[in-house]
Amino acid sequence: MGIEWRESLAIGVSEIDNQHKELLSRFDALLKACEGGKGLDELTKLLGFLDDYVVKHFSDEEGIQRLRHYPGYPDHKREHDSFVARLKALKQEIGTEGVALHHVMETNNLLLKWLINHISKVDVELGKFLKQAC
Repeated sequence: MGIEWRESLAIGVSEIDNQHKELLSRFDALLKACEGGKGLDELTKLLGFLDDYVVKHFSDEEGIQRLRHYPGYPDHKREHDSFVARLKALKQEIGTEGVALHHVMETNNLLLKWLINHISKVDVELGKFLKQAC
């Protein structure tokens, strides 16, 4: 099973679309590592990537929304904040317990839900707004 970018996920802002592509690529690497029995190693890499990614990506996305007066901004920001909180809790648990298989599964679930519920719905709606506003 793999995760690949689809143009239907594009919001029309190349910087944001490229960031989404990178996230999906990293998620795909975790899934492939899991298939090869190396999920624990890949999880550590992915979490390190996510530390920087969420700060940069969410800041970029929210900046565009504020600039364009996107009416869905407050809800969108809440979703970003919720993701950051869930990621922080996961990392704290790993810091306390060490990396375990269930953390790989939780991360897979977190990212899959994010792809299904946020990128492919909430971000796509943002893209529609941005395209109509041009």
